[in-house]
Amino acid sequence: MRPAFLFLACIPACLLAQKKPITLETMEDAARPAPQGPGNPVAWSPDGQQFLYRQGRRLVIYDPATGSSKDLIDTTAMDAAAVRPAVVESRPFDWENRRVRETPVQWSGSEVLYSTGGDVFVVQIDTGKWTQLTKTPAAERDPKLSPDGKAVAFRRDWDLYTLDIASKRETRLTTGGSDILRNGGMDWVYPEELDLGTAYWWSPDSKSIAYMQFDISREPSYPHEDLRGPRPIYEPQRYPQAGENNPDVRVGVVGTGGGSTRWMDAGNTRDALIARVGWTPDSRNVYMVRTNRIQNRLELLLAVAGSGKASRILEEADKFWVNIQEDPVFVHSGQQFLWLSERDGFRHIYLYSVDGAQAKQLTQGSWEVTGITGVDEKAGRIYYSASETSPVERQFYSVGIAGEGKRQLSSGAGTHTIAMGPGGHFYLDTYSSLSSPPRTTVHAGDGHELRVYREQNKRLADDYEILPTELVSFRTPDGTLLYARLIRPANFEAGKKYPAVVLVYGGPDSQGVRNAWMGADLDQVLANEGFVIWQVDNRGSSGRGHAFETPVFRKLGSIELADQVAGVDYLISLGFVDRARIGIRGWSYGGFMTLNALLNAPSVFQAGIAGAPVTDWHNYDTIYTERYMGLPQDNPDGYKNTALPMQAKNLKGKLMIAHNVEDDNVLFQNTIQMAGALERAGQPFQMQIYTQKTHAVTGLEARQLNATVVDFFERTLK
Repeated sequence: MRPAFLFLACIPACLLAQKKPITLETMEDAARPAPQGPGNPVAWSPDGQQFLYRQGRRLVIYDPATGSSKDLIDTTAMDAAAVRPAVVESRPFDWENRRVRETPVQWSGSEVLYSTGGDVFVVQIDTGKWTQLTKTPAAERDPKLSPDGKAVAFRRDWDLYTLDIASKRETRLTTGGSDILRNGGMDWVYPEELDLGTAYWWSPDSKSIAYMQFDISREPSYPHEDLRGPRPIYEPQRYPQAGENNPDVRVGVVGTGGGSTRWMDAGNTRDALIARVGWTPDSRNVYMVRTNRIQNRLELLLAVAGSGKASRILEEADKFWVNIQEDPVFVHSGQQFLWLSERDGFRHIYLYSVDGAQAKQLTQGSWEVTGITGVDEKAGRIYYSASETSPVERQFYSVGIAGEGKRQLSSGAGTHTIAMGPGGHFYLDTYSSLSSPPRTTVHAGDGHELRVYREQNKRLADDYEILPTELVSFRTPDGTLLYARLIRPANFEAGKKYPAVVLVYGGPDSQGVRNAWMGADLDQVLANEGFVIWQVDNRGSSGRGHAFETPVFRKLGSIELADQVAGVDYLISLGFVDRARIGIRGWSYGGFMTLNALLNAPSVFQAGIAGAPVTDWHNYDTIYTERYMGLPQDNPDGYKNTALPMQAKNLKGKLMIAHNVEDDNVLFQNTIQMAGALERAGQPFQMQIYTQKTHAVTGLEARQLNATVVDFFERTLK
């Protein structure tokens, strides 16, 4: 009997041993989710009682109350009808920003709008019958159904049009649009740094459209070139660097039947930014959120749509900067609105009347509201996500419109991501933690769980060994509490000293250390190769209140590096990391921080990979840089002291720089300036040059980059 007993006891350990480690060879397969249920909602019904999801080529209607699904339509025929002939003539590369958001599926009344291949279709909900509304040589961009479902608006080239669905009669709303005068379309920097996804909006009564006009003629061009062919192809991008001209922007209103545009009075906007635009529920007024250029003053303006006359109803000011929040959310028939503000040091919900009088602060405490998710006016409830339980968590709450009866609706330590329908009747909660892959459940508006919508990816847990991630907190020498995450290497042995790789981003408006599923990523690969993985959210990062962000003001990189060094000191104090074998890697701001660490803490970091690094803040875009650094002429010492090429002589460790030649975000100019300085200083370094026209390296090139990262740290730290 003894051998049988030993055999049975061995089964769990044997099965565990059969799990595959996350390696370069298995990473992509492990990250690929197994088939596990319906897709994410792509459009809610206007009444919030149903939503559409996409499954392959099918659009499917889901009923949260019953959990039942039914096919609306297979989109194959529409996709085929929109196929266009190949364009023969050569066209300049379109440097459209990645944050421009078009909505290919929209639900309004009894119809669904579907756009594909630059053409627009409408589908009847009751029959599934579809009609093609456009088929022109030029693409119809950013199409939007009118609130009453009777018309669709879109942008063709750089002008706006409407189309009556019943008659298919098309009306041109604007004229004179061109690459430098964009009606209803944006430049590059506005969506990148203000998170503005579109540039026009239907009025709630479907009679008018408000739109932004961008005059980019004064914006400087950056001279990208595509060098992959026999001759270079000139591909200029409008990109304003710190201190240079932003686009000239104004907001107009035009009737959907055509006619002249009425321009809204937003004052002198040449030295200002228009960050948010929308309508009041009665369609009489257009709201505009305007900030000054360096973004330490913000105003909410209300403009009469018929006359353009505007009044200021709310103002925010800060001696550092004002973080631009979500659009106002109107309640009580538009007589009041909800507003997110950090005026008490943390982002909270406030209730205002439309004349600007504050009614009440609805949430308060040393934690952040991360977003308003929905409103159920009949029940008098506001839904929102917040970090009240912990800065590294996101939980879901509701509170009364008068600030009473706050309730936490989510459960389980970790991160809850909410998709709520109009009216707050139903929502989906996608929950994950560092130890638990995402799982999505369906809930009624009161928080009651109705059913599981999508189960965890069990194939990942069954087939692969995901090394555990630990959350750690420690204090810096001046007493500041910081949060970090730690992965111990595979087959960890107490008493042994390991090399460590620090993952860093470190920049404002970002939080990397969260109790959320990380999955099968490069950190897991490196940990399986015998490296300790460490990440710290330094001061300047988000999620901890405005005072936690502002120490970086006008001196980006200084306090962040001090906190990263304190994190390494704490890591070494745990007793299993070799002080002489500390590496660091990061991309974008993390690339800046990697170079900053190697040049200004050379005794701490022995090797680093700087991906797409900003090396001089003169080179980065206006809206981001000036928010934190001010204008170059107002902060010359700050710009000079944070410029990294001047510090090339300090390099002692091993360095690799990786960058796309046509990076539209962090310009390749940064890497060239750093490389030149290193060469003049006689410093050896490595370069990985990629040829994509994006900020990130993707696809097959990303596989090569990942392999290069592992090889680099193997050579330099082992």
